[in-house]
Amino acid sequence: MLQSIWDDVRREFNFGNMINKIIIVNVGIWIVLALTNVIFNIVNGFATSPAFDGVMRFFAVTYDPWHLITHPWTLVTHMFVHLGFFHILWNMLFLLYFGRIFGDLYGDKRVLPLYIAGGLFAFVFSFVIIYPSSLGDNISLAYGASGAVACILTTIGVLQPEHSIRLMFLGNVRLKYIVMVTILIQVLSLGTLDNIGGTIDHIGGIVFGIIYAIQLRKGIDLAAPVGRAISWVENTWDRIITPSKDHKQSGPRTTYRRGSSVKETAPKSRPSFMRKAGGSEKKSTRQGGDAGLPDNGMSHQEQLDSILDKIKEGGYNSLNKEEKDFLLRASNQ
Repeated sequence: MLQSIWDDVRREFNFGNMINKIIIVNVGIWIVLALTNVIFNIVNGFATSPAFDGVMRFFAVTYDPWHLITHPWTLVTHMFVHLGFFHILWNMLFLLYFGRIFGDLYGDKRVLPLYIAGGLFAFVFSFVIIYPSSLGDNISLAYGASGAVACILTTIGVLQPEHSIRLMFLGNVRLKYIVMVTILIQVLSLGTLDNIGGTIDHIGGIVFGIIYAIQLRKGIDLAAPVGRAISWVENTWDRIITPSKDHKQSGPRTTYRRGSSVKETAPKSRPSFMRKAGGSEKKSTRQGGDAGLPDNGMSHQEQLDSILDKIKEGGYNSLNKEEKDFLLRASNQ
């Protein structure tokens, strides 16, 4: 069962939308930190372990400038860190509700840059207000996705105010009312000092969400620099893990039979399941019209490339059972 769950999670992380990937990362980090906290407390005689605070300070931000200078990565990692169950539950539910709407309407590639940009702005906003004052005297660490989630919620609410979603016990509610209630709750929370850092952080996310939405209507994506930075990191990582041409092994030699090479006899056209509707080739009638795997004459890599192309065009759900099984076997190799 655990292997099946792991395969489902890995498949969703590889081929799911960006909101699902962000949720998987957040939940995974929460599980690891929660288990680490349990182990440290047991070792410490079932008492709060000071060593775990050191672990948290490695990932969370503080309002100490020296800590930010020596731990610059925490500006990003803190928005993926949670400890309390209900803390991560509500953040991920709100992200699931409103993040999917934003991704569906404005592009999945904009989700992660907005999530990170909103979280960064929210913390900087709170730092500018809290650091010069005495509000941060009782705040040791700051973490959580609340600022980023508040940014995404506000962004989609400003861009699509008349869009309705169905909420439990409330029925269909327009996004503009959800944003108004969210802003009202945060403003009223300023009347108490309970989680004052979190409240100001949420307000920072709301402010950036409003600014981002207004600029996006004008065709300006304020999170685009973050998107380019993410692409640079991905490309750099690919160059590191991809072997150079000098280290690539030469492929097998071409064999001949009956006067023609295997390469020449392999089908040159795309498999039928890769053709769009109205294509010239007949579709297989197997499994209600879904095409099966490519012909056996194709190499393993060619079959894999064809299936990945199909996922790119129609998504993972466009694959039939044989193609999904083939993809799963290939990922386990």
